[in-house]
Amino acid sequence: MPLFSFFNRLKEVLKTKLFPAGLPTFSQARKIGRVLDWREKIQLVFFFLLFTASAFFLARGFYYRNTEIVAADGGEYIEGVIGQPRFLNPIYGALNDADRDLVQLLFSGLMDYDENGKLVPNLAKEYRISEDGKVIEVILEENLFWSDGKGFTADDVVFTIKTIQNPDYKSPLRTNWVGVKAEKISDFVVRFALNSPYAAFLENLTLKILPQHIWQEIPAENFPFSPYNLSPVSLGPYQPKVINQDKQGHVNSITLAINPRYHGKKPYLEEITFLFFENEEELIKAGQRKEIHGLSLSAPQDYLELKKFGFNKYRFFLPRYFAIFFNPAKSPVLAETEVRQALNYAANKEKILKEALLGEGKIAQSPILPELYGFNAALVQYEFDPEKAKEILEKAGYVLKEDGFREKTIKEEIIFTFKSELKVGSQGTEVRQLQTCLNDPAIGGPEIYPDGKITGFFGNETKNAVIKFQEKYAKEILQPQGFKTGNGIVGKATRQKLNELCGKKPGKIIPLAFSLVTVDQPLLVSVAEVIKKQWQAVGVNVEIKIMDIETLEQETIKPRQYDALLFGEVLGALPDPFPFWHSSQKKDPGLNLAGFENKNADKLLEEARTNLEPAARKEKLEAFQNILLESAPALFLYTPDYVYLVDDKIKGVSGRIITDPSKRFSSVENWYLKTERNWR
Repeated sequence: MPLFSFFNRLKEVLKTKLFPAGLPTFSQARKIGRVLDWREKIQLVFFFLLFTASAFFLARGFYYRNTEIVAADGGEYIEGVIGQPRFLNPIYGALNDADRDLVQLLFSGLMDYDENGKLVPNLAKEYRISEDGKVIEVILEENLFWSDGKGFTADDVVFTIKTIQNPDYKSPLRTNWVGVKAEKISDFVVRFALNSPYAAFLENLTLKILPQHIWQEIPAENFPFSPYNLSPVSLGPYQPKVINQDKQGHVNSITLAINPRYHGKKPYLEEITFLFFENEEELIKAGQRKEIHGLSLSAPQDYLELKKFGFNKYRFFLPRYFAIFFNPAKSPVLAETEVRQALNYAANKEKILKEALLGEGKIAQSPILPELYGFNAALVQYEFDPEKAKEILEKAGYVLKEDGFREKTIKEEIIFTFKSELKVGSQGTEVRQLQTCLNDPAIGGPEIYPDGKITGFFGNETKNAVIKFQEKYAKEILQPQGFKTGNGIVGKATRQKLNELCGKKPGKIIPLAFSLVTVDQPLLVSVAEVIKKQWQAVGVNVEIKIMDIETLEQETIKPRQYDALLFGEVLGALPDPFPFWHSSQKKDPGLNLAGFENKNADKLLEEARTNLEPAARKEKLEAFQNILLESAPALFLYTPDYVYLVDDKIKGVSGRIITDPSKRFSSVENWYLKTERNWR
């Protein structure tokens, strides 16, 4: 029976037989089955189901159109980290990645970074800077509490900074606070007095604060051994919940729970657990087994492998660069500006970025990263040009040999000739040169010329030194004339020996060769291998030396025992190249790894550091970069992206500018695992 016939039949039955008076009652409706045949009953059931389904889909569509998926509270996030946590303590927390990550989640600073990498108040409500830039007054937020319920005050701030400044505590952050006086004005006002203006000082205020009431009674010698270093009282979004250690004391995992007294936005993730691994191989396997939700790796090749296992890749941009720093104090060939310039021209940075980093980064041309901070590009540029590199080396005297490497031959050179008879009372240039010669340890030294003074006057001390010199070389000076003792007069025979020993600069062959040192990380080793091939192509002989980070820092970087060093340097939200390039920072603990020294550059760095006007700082830093690049003290290679792999179940993570990898957790309040629907 056609559907319209069924409806007509149903209408007739309802109207004429069952319900002549109008709409049916419930008891009447129950009798409808008595007047319908079996086909009509099936069609009625079909119509009812169709109506119900239509109503369901209409209601469902209405619900989805008028609601939205939002983050919901709950869930556990698991992070995989290489290394062991030692100090969940801001004054020591810069020592390793595990500590830095946990300190970021457990503590808060007066200032913090927003999602654009800009400094914004956190524990501070506001701040005021004096006109001369030497006094910064910070007004603190009130009614903030530590995780144990104690109130946060200016006492905590001043205590933290004075502890760092005290050499007895051996904080690696001490140099950041030299020349700063922290003073409590009231319970919620702190004043910082600087010896001189410092444009980037506000970045110091991102320092995480310690609770004075916990640490003030612990003496300096016991600070590193306090149990609070692993179970701290916190002021951040999370607090310690469970620490899992084995019998040897190694920490297997640390679980953090939401800090209910946190002053900021409450996180969605109820817990965050850190699992600790000995190496990247174990970390990668944990990711493949889905035992962790987030991790970071040093080798870009491993990113692709883990993407197969449901990890999303987030790029964070750090103000850092990797460069090869040339050490002219250790390597004579690298003391030549022409050689350093040629090495810059011989480097194919595009190829390094593509082959070693798989494109995960940008090329670096300058130590102030103009593209990141909005500076103008440097006037001096070293574009890849191997032919120009060869030309520069040829002009510098480095000739290509049959083995494919270059060397320079320096001929013997007469630098001075003794012509006059010198004796007591003589004075002038020849006497000065005589004294210099006698003072040379290879010729005389303290044994012959104990006085060692270079005066230009021939006195008794000089006479006695000449006598000892004559007797030391008696075979050539005295014996041919039948003398046994010297007379202290610089005659013909004495002059001949002096001219032989002191008047000539001996010839030598200088190979264009040096060693390149870097840390034993796969990415840096790969970069070193690529650059070695590029330099070899223009005739440079390079030996690569690989070291673990501790050996590199303690035995190589601190004493500056390297020819060339492949390493990275991190700038801040406000660029301050002073620690890396000012001549006062050439020796440890300074970070001028290239030993760069230029009076004009020093002046520009000093002025940029103390000038509070952004436009003036920009002008001075741009001038500085041009001076530095002309000298080519380093080969600036690339600025790598910080790639963070996160399970695709975790939402709310976003890549942005951060000043340190641990700052990826600065927006952890937005991360979530669970969702729910809310009405719009």
